[in-house]
Amino acid sequence: MFPKRLVDGYHAFLENRFVNEHGRYKSLAEKGQHPEIMVVGCVDSRVSPEVIFDASPGELLVVRNVANIIPPYEEHGGTQHGTSAALEFGVQALHVKHIVVLGHAHCGGIRAFADEQEPLSPGDFIGRWMSQIAPAAESLGPKEKHGHEEYLRKLEFASVELSLKNLMTFPCVRILVERGKLELHGAFFGVATGHLLVRDPATGVFEAVGGSFRERLSSAS
Repeated sequence: MFPKRLVDGYHAFLENRFVNEHGRYKSLAEKGQHPEIMVVGCVDSRVSPEVIFDASPGELLVVRNVANIIPPYEEHGGTQHGTSAALEFGVQALHVKHIVVLGHAHCGGIRAFADEQEPLSPGDFIGRWMSQIAPAAESLGPKEKHGHEEYLRKLEFASVELSLKNLMTFPCVRILVERGKLELHGAFFGVATGHLLVRDPATGVFEAVGGSFRERLSSAS
């Protein structure tokens, strides 16, 4: 049976948001979508880019996977192409002007990798997918050098850095970035605090956005 929560939510959507934004939906249907921003986020149910950025329909092109990973470019072979296909669509077809890699605190995928958790199924799909962040883990050195929670947090940030680096292995992305027609951004959302940290491209430091606070890495928890 279709979940009652979804039916109730749909009715609320029809009676409120759809009525208020009917003109926008009609325009999107007739003229197509033209988002300027693409967000690569995590499947975690607590971290919805549309909610975090208070986006209207058609404003954001969102792709979500476990731990907001962008694999490196592969022209032939390989199997990790779902996110790559979305990138190709966003960059080549929709001509987005910004790509944001949105990491977050308390990421289950990052913890599964760091804790070397047992596979959830014989396919070990999560384990194989998360193996892609091995270079990020290597950049942090031995786990023993850090406290466990500190290591998880640093790995969450390092994974965002790796995805930004992998983005530049895509020829279509690299060329547009070099021409100044596409910008890449790293961001990090604190689930408990609501704080958003954005990576400074000059320093690599994640700094808090807006408000009076200027917390850095340790503040987004």
